[in-house]
Amino acid sequence: MNKKEQFSELLTRGVTEIIVQEHLGKLLASGKKLRIKFGIDPTGNLLHLGHAVALLKLRDFQKLGHTIIFLIGDHTAEIGDPSGRSKERVPLSKDQIKANMVSYQEQAGRILDMTKVEVRHNSQWYDHLTIMEFAELTSYVTVTQVLQRADFKKRLSAGEDISVREAFYPILQGYDSVKLQADIELGGSDQKFNLLMGRQIQKRYRQPEQDVVMVDLLEGLDGVEKMSKSSNNYIALTENPDAMYGKIMSIPDTMVGRYFKLATRVPMNTVLEIETAIKNSTMNPRDAKMHLAREIVALYYDAKTSEHAEREFIALFQKKEIPEDIPILRVEKKGWNIVNLLVESKLAASKGEARRLIEQGGVVIVSEGIEHEEKIQNDPKNIIKSTDIERGFILKRGKRHFVKIIA
Repeated sequence: MNKKEQFSELLTRGVTEIIVQEHLGKLLASGKKLRIKFGIDPTGNLLHLGHAVALLKLRDFQKLGHTIIFLIGDHTAEIGDPSGRSKERVPLSKDQIKANMVSYQEQAGRILDMTKVEVRHNSQWYDHLTIMEFAELTSYVTVTQVLQRADFKKRLSAGEDISVREAFYPILQGYDSVKLQADIELGGSDQKFNLLMGRQIQKRYRQPEQDVVMVDLLEGLDGVEKMSKSSNNYIALTENPDAMYGKIMSIPDTMVGRYFKLATRVPMNTVLEIETAIKNSTMNPRDAKMHLAREIVALYYDAKTSEHAEREFIALFQKKEIPEDIPILRVEKKGWNIVNLLVESKLAASKGEARRLIEQGGVVIVSEGIEHEEKIQNDPKNIIKSTDIERGFILKRGKRHFVKIIA
């Protein structure tokens, strides 16, 4: 791929909008090494494929020699980004934020070369901002302007309150760009108001206005909602390789091309060929998904691990075999209530979740291979007999989660 093609893909693949595209094109062509800001608030402790859309775009810039600034919003996380929210976020404590961001760099390092990344925390300046400096900052933005953002207008029309604290969030994100002297800020398409605020605040502080690159939002496993932990439709970057492969195989057929485009760096001409082949029924969507799953697992692990995950998937779902190396739980030889056993085996996080799984028919006992599996009746009061514990069996939750139970 020559330089012109690199620039073209950089500015189009997975990109919804650029402000200002002509200016950014000239900057890139000038050969100047740019400072590219990407901010993320540690409101959770996991990064997922939805975050990876932006991280892969940052890697594209990094490969061209530009400086990536990975900004961890440990201060702004205490406020919470109101983007796309129908209600105010529940405030996080400093301890929660600290715990959440422990492994952020390691997770981002699965995509970026973190030895060349400038990692910053916005508490570095907000912990020392005086009340007069804050007053000056907020004077550069009007209340009317902040309330014009789509999220707030929607909430106001629904009779929902908006706190002053929430209104400060985009102003603070904009000030981050001033402190970092960002040439470009990259974020999701739902961040447009916040990203543009950076340009406005920089102008007020007599800095050149950053260009803005907005990337697509990746749909989750349901193929409908944006990938997020709150929707429980995500694939974590730290997902077990077998689980990652299996989850990718569960996405709707209609999402295959989009996942190739946003979650991999398979050449776009190959992606278009795959999409056309699926559309013309000359390629089975399952085969395309297996290709996709191999690519994604290899991206976060390696080719050998990806091949192993594929073999496990084929054995489990196509040959109906039990996967290798499933966890073993040794329990006391006695009668066990199935709810307690699910919690003890960590197949359920709580008794409430265990009851729901059972009532939904999602729990199976497997013996003598998968062809002899028996669903637990939809009764949380089921008791597993001590004789069954003594013989041993496999407890299965859903399609991919197994624990071998032995006395």
